[in-house]
Amino acid sequence: MKNRLKIERAILNMTQEELANKIGVSRQTINSIEKNRYIPSTVLSLKLSMVFQKPVNDFFELEETEISAT
Repeated sequence: MKNRLKIERAILNMTQEELANKIGVSRQTINSIEKNRYIPSTVLSLKLSMVFQKPVNDFFELEETEISAT
């Protein structure tokens, strides 16, 4: 999964620590998400959506290899 979390955070001029505090996780969690080492839960993704005031799809995107044909 690709993400634009770091970009969206920069647009708001927000540090990893500030974002982490707003959504109730550690700064390390934010860092891991930004570096694609951790995929956030649905609840965490929705909290991020509220902070950025954008749909989840605006900052998280599946890569082609993750999209399976049905």
